[in-house]
Amino acid sequence: MYEYIKGILVETAPTYAVVDCGGIGYYINISVNTYSQISSLKEVSLYTHQIVREDALLLYGFFSREERTLFRQLISVSGVGANTASVMLSSMTVKEIAGAILTENVAAIKSVKGIGLKTAQRVIIELKDKVVADGCGEGAGFAVASTVKEEALAALVMLGFVKGQVAKVLDKIIANGSITTVEELIKQALKQL
Repeated sequence: MYEYIKGILVETAPTYAVVDCGGIGYYINISVNTYSQISSLKEVSLYTHQIVREDALLLYGFFSREERTLFRQLISVSGVGANTASVMLSSMTVKEIAGAILTENVAAIKSVKGIGLKTAQRVIIELKDKVVADGCGEGAGFAVASTVKEEALAALVMLGFVKGQVAKVLDKIIANGSITTVEELIKQALKQL
């Protein structure tokens, strides 16, 4: 619901921040990585993710969009809740988590408190296609991004096509060629749907 919250940083701790926005103070759960980025700032802008539960309305804040994207991807994995994802982002940087997923480093993910062997394996299996390498050569980092397939799938479903059918067609197209853009993938899929 909220894309970001920008305001005066009233209070901060390694697990939360209170941001004043026009007289309203928002309590926002944050990771240690976000805390290290904002702790010395007076005014902050945090990308947010809202979780509505039966007994609580929670806001999670992130210094970067990449961290929020990874958080959202982590909580999409069965067995990984918001607290576990937050602990992961506090224990490792976005680049370290993305690197562990891409290299299938189960031990690195399992080293996070609350993550067992099966959950670590599930994180790798479910997110390997969603985490992509960014950059090339020495010093290349990792960034989390939506895959071309996901964006094409979302676009085609919005056009009224059935999700399961679209997913099969997209998988077939991706397996056959080297589609690099969402536009190319959508055009090819429309020809087959």
